[in-house]
Amino acid sequence: MPTPPTPLRVAIIGTARRSDYLYGPILHALPREVELVAVWGRSEASAKRLGESLGAPWYTDLDKLVRETAPQIGIVSVTYAANGEVGLMAVEAGLHVLLETPIAHKLSEADAIIAAAEQRGLKIEVAEQFHRRPLEAVKLKLLASGLFGTVHSAFNDFAGHGYHGVSVMRSYLGFDARPVQVTGAVKEYPLAAHWSRLRNETAPRTESQEHGLIEYEDGRLGIFHWTNVGYDSPLRWWRSSRFLAEKGMGITVGVGLEVQEWLSTLAPGGEAPRFVTLERRWERVDGGALIAMVAHTGDADIPIVTWENPFRPRKQGHGPDWQDDVIGVAGCLMSLVEAVRTDSDPSYGPLQARLDQEIIVAIRESSKQGGQPVSLPMDPASQTV
Repeated sequence: MPTPPTPLRVAIIGTARRSDYLYGPILHALPREVELVAVWGRSEASAKRLGESLGAPWYTDLDKLVRETAPQIGIVSVTYAANGEVGLMAVEAGLHVLLETPIAHKLSEADAIIAAAEQRGLKIEVAEQFHRRPLEAVKLKLLASGLFGTVHSAFNDFAGHGYHGVSVMRSYLGFDARPVQVTGAVKEYPLAAHWSRLRNETAPRTESQEHGLIEYEDGRLGIFHWTNVGYDSPLRWWRSSRFLAEKGMGITVGVGLEVQEWLSTLAPGGEAPRFVTLERRWERVDGGALIAMVAHTGDADIPIVTWENPFRPRKQGHGPDWQDDVIGVAGCLMSLVEAVRTDSDPSYGPLQARLDQEIIVAIRESSKQGGQPVSLPMDPASQTV
């Protein structure tokens, strides 16, 4: 029997909320793969609080942390505005890194992180988990099977904000497809007073809508829509992503997090849609951990397409029972772990993360220019937002 690989040593760099409620529990749940050896925070109080919560040594000096605990991977989880700064700091400390989204707010900061990692032979993965969630993962397997043929256009219709929504849209067209031009519009509108779940207050609000048309070098299209109140306003409950393909289509129909997937090809005779049935398979008849997503297509040549949960328990009841988003984030971590172990590229990686952010930057720059198209790739020095 082969000897299992030694768990990789991991430090959490930053004390953002996700460090405690998300990354710490994921690391503790994967003892065969990773070991949490330390945490770092800017202030003594926040570092101590996180270290005591996760049962790990805590530091405010990153160089000392690296010397004393010898981590191989750093998970950078800091306040939203500090992603680029602390991400670069972790790479310069010699760590392979899992970076929170976006990779950086400025394209020049993203380029600095990527260059520093390449110089040191380090791996970067970015926690863009949307396409790794089970429902999205099985759709991507269906697209890869050829059942739908070529995807001609893909839409993010409030399924996720910014780079997250762009990433969902791009995943249907293929991450290897090359966008060449972006046209955008960003508009603000007043909204009636209503309750905000995130702020826990009732008041009038100003809505910022972002809309983008992304053209690809092969003539295909990506279409992006987002509203900044999309996560917490009863006025904007819609959540959907879509693709229109050569042999069918797929649409997510959702009210908040309650979504349904409608995937269809042609029924025999070519006069009606034939819908794909998606099945969740659990480890027990009454529930438990997710084992797989199974798509029953009705197609004689490709009747069943299955995505298996990589975190399903090896032994019944002995393993993580995670909801979809945690499975997605854990998939980001394991992409980095495998890249480090095999000296290969992560499955998503920093260049994809930079492109997702670049498209959002281009939408906003196009809007500032009165809707003039912006060519890709952009000059990082031209970014003004």
